Amino acid sequence: MQTRQAPRNWAWRTDAGFTLMEIMIVMALIVTLAGVGISVYGNSVRRAKEATLKEDLFRMRDALDQYYADKNKYPGSLDDLVSDKYLRAVPVDPFTASAETWQTTMSELEPGNVAAEPGVYDVKSGSDQVSLDGTPYANW
Repeated sequence: MQTRQAPRNWAWRTDAGFTLMEIMIVMALIVTLAGVGISVYGNSVRRAKEATLKEDLFRMRDALDQYYADKNKYPGSLDDLVSDKYLRAVPVDPFTASAETWQTTMSELEPGNVAAEPGVYDVKSGSDQVSLDGTPYANW
């Protein structure tokens, strides 16, 4: 009986390693995937900051309403909400990274209550950036 031998061009190479083309293809795939990952990460961070801003504005406006309901006047500043225990602390604006940049809207004088002083009626972000939906954060 005769045994068959593989032709010489089918023999396994004994030198191990990758060709330059294989390495370049793998590097191109890694760079593409990293670019996609970074852009997705950046958008998720921005969405998280926007959600934090919306929640902070809601809580501060709710505290302003509670203050007015309890005392029949608006607070003179946001710090009054903290000192009167309506807030634990003035939150940090996630886009300016400061609690001092909030833009406050003062109330108008009440015609029936001339003794009342104007106080903080509304609060908005001090950021000049634009949200993902195209509206400025200062208009929220």
